[in-house]
Amino acid sequence: MPDNKRILITGNNGYIGSVMAPWLQGQGFDVIGLDTGYFSACTLVPDRAVVPTVRADLRDVTAKELAGFDAVIHLAALSNDPIGNLNTAWTREINSQGTIRLATLAKQAGIPRFILSSSCIMYGTSEAAVVDENSPLAPRTEYARSKVEAEMALRALADDRFSPTFCRNGTVYGLSPRMRFDTVLNDFMGNAFTTGRIVIHSDGTPWRPVVHVQDVARAFQAVLEAPLETIHNEAFNIGAEEINYQIRDLGRIAAESVPGCELASVPQPGADQRTYKADFAKFKRTFPGFSFRWTAKDGAKELYAAFQEIGLKHSLFTDKRFTRLSWLRHLIDSKSIDESLRWTEVRADASRNRAKVSTG
Repeated sequence: MPDNKRILITGNNGYIGSVMAPWLQGQGFDVIGLDTGYFSACTLVPDRAVVPTVRADLRDVTAKELAGFDAVIHLAALSNDPIGNLNTAWTREINSQGTIRLATLAKQAGIPRFILSSSCIMYGTSEAAVVDENSPLAPRTEYARSKVEAEMALRALADDRFSPTFCRNGTVYGLSPRMRFDTVLNDFMGNAFTTGRIVIHSDGTPWRPVVHVQDVARAFQAVLEAPLETIHNEAFNIGAEEINYQIRDLGRIAAESVPGCELASVPQPGADQRTYKADFAKFKRTFPGFSFRWTAKDGAKELYAAFQEIGLKHSLFTDKRFTRLSWLRHLIDSKSIDESLRWTEVRADASRNRAKVSTG
């Protein structure tokens, strides 16, 4: 049983969180989730375990509510570029200011460890052949900028009582109860399975470090269990050399995983040409006993088997629940949340007793 066993995971009902929280729970940690519930209904496959969850908006959490935890794993964020491009204020308030506020409160509450789920996207379109943790940051989107701003502010909070660590994930893929089909390999596999065709709109050459969601959970556990002096105020690219892929290779892997699938390249002006081949030597050096278990080929096979089991149809693949921007627009249009992304009064009334942990 780990010494730092009582863990708060924000965003535990998100794509990564609904895999990571049950995983850490199964590893002996006392896991409590904190989630506003935007994506609680966006379920493709059943949850793997029941994780006690505090229903609260990240922006309203108090230091008192954070008391008694040994570590915070901060996953909660508006999680992709289209959302940031739609309304920059949302991303700034939640991803940047919300993260800084949460970390400040965690420090006040005496929590020694704070692990931020960051992103390799902050490297932007890199001129370097390979980017490592010391490479210049070139964020090209509001989402990427929010991660850079949060990291910089948290570094300034670090001292001998508060140790932030920054896990810069690659592009995450793989099966999750709260599935996302707006990440590259998941999107390719969904199209391959439901339409029999994958179309690549760039020239296929950009690099992406892709990492399976289960390996992300295991990597965060390694950071969580590491001696503080090893991970104090450090950034780590999360992945391994062998899981850097070019977009065209991911398309080929997905197509080959689905019998009869056609792979087409139709370059379009304005297609996403961001490229960043990440160097993972620092993580490997710091955690020599850790190995990433999943390749893109393995992940494609996993998704194909899952899609067969649930009988995935194109209507489900394109359902708004599994594309983050579409679902947030639905919540706004249905007046479930307001233009500041806060739940409307009916939900607010129900969540005022958030100090009581829900296990439902």
